[in-house]
Amino acid sequence: QVQLVESGGGLVQTGDSLRLSCTASGRTFSSYFMGWFRQAPGKERDFVAAISGSGAGTYYANSVKGRFAISRDNAKNTVYLRMSSLNAEDTAVYYCAARSRSTYSATPAQWDSWGQGTQVTVSS
Repeated sequence: QVQLVESGGGLVQTGDSLRLSCTASGRTFSSYFMGWFRQAPGKERDFVAAISGSGAGTYYANSVKGRFAISRDNAKNTVYLRMSSLNAEDTAVYYCAARSRSTYSATPAQWDSWGQGTQVTVSS
């Protein structure tokens, strides 16, 4: 497993942009599928976006498609989530996750490692 540390959360206004970062430990970062999930108070953890080990494949939840962009820098062991046109429904704790398989999954239980989460609050 890898150790994951997120950063970049905060309080923003509706329509603002924000970039989250997640840095992983270990020397095999490029072999992991990386993803972002989010969990609002009282709700289940939901898939947001995922990216393949090479970065060639990206996947998004319908609710963020066109507004969020996932990317990775394997030289820095870091995955990013660029969020634009934020609204109140995007308020949640955002979690970075790693999956040690070469296929995509939107199911939280099928991801192997998790960060501690970073809070994103969008105020209107």
